[in-house]
Amino acid sequence: MNRTSVITGAGSGVGRALTLKLAEQDWHVAIVGRRAETLQETIQLAGAHGSRILPFVCDIGNAAAVAGMGRRVLAEFGDVELLVNAAGTNTPQRSLEVLSLEDYHTMIATNLHGAYYCVQAFLPQMRTRRSGTIVNIVSDAGKLASPKAGPGYAMSKFGLAGLNQSLNAEERGNGIRACGIFPGDIDTPLLNQRPLPPDAAARAKMMRAEDIADCALFCINLPPNVIVEEMLVRPR
Repeated sequence: MNRTSVITGAGSGVGRALTLKLAEQDWHVAIVGRRAETLQETIQLAGAHGSRILPFVCDIGNAAAVAGMGRRVLAEFGDVELLVNAAGTNTPQRSLEVLSLEDYHTMIATNLHGAYYCVQAFLPQMRTRRSGTIVNIVSDAGKLASPKAGPGYAMSKFGLAGLNQSLNAEERGNGIRACGIFPGDIDTPLLNQRPLPPDAAARAKMMRAEDIADCALFCINLPPNVIVEEMLVRPR
């Protein structure tokens, strides 16, 4: 297997945790995010494995920017075996009563459109090669909406779940598999976007980004003829 990968949202949270684990397992990783400084922090955290990681600054909500990023990554790696859509955002003003149109569009652009753009950037070469794995970090809000997540976030995650299902429905015959991971509460910087961020005691009971990265690794490292189509993961 060609151990080349692309991870969005790699400047923090699950994307960063998975980047570090893949680099340790001798994967070459193209990390994608909006801020160069957070991507560089991820590379520094990788220590001796940092040479396997290449940063690509890109707003994944911009279709043209993603297409350009995809071309640059493929020029560097030749092929990409693994795509992980881990980027996600929310807003403190998230209820139907207060959600602004601007925040709504930003959420949909990042959480849903960005994943679709990235899939379209890397799926054709997977299809030609007849191999590839796509991991979508969804959310349990993509199973059941709640005021905690807000409508914009839930809508984007339900859509991402639909993209994951569509990939398996259309591409399994081409040797491509997609896994949607639906985590519950994770102690990541995204919690700071809640209207009332949880305190340290509440965060201590949550999962860690590394826990979800391990779930993704389980799916990635399975034999190529096996697909975990959906995985719902919650704190005990």
